[in-house]
Amino acid sequence: MKITSYPKSELALMYFPNSDPHVALNHLNSWIKGCPELAEKLVGCHQSRFAKFYSPQAVRLIVEYLGEP
Repeated sequence: MKITSYPKSELALMYFPNSDPHVALNHLNSWIKGCPELAEKLVGCHQSRFAKFYSPQAVRLIVEYLGEP
């Protein structure tokens, strides 16, 4: 997987390919909330929950904690 900036819905669809983009994003957000250490590190790298994109640093953390999609 290439570590780069991704639109949130695109990354979510990588994890949940058979879902509607909105549903996939809700599932990914649930996974992130279920991993408090990951959620804390995303805040620490200034990743706003309201942003439309995940930064490369945020993508790296997500893959590190949740595995590759």
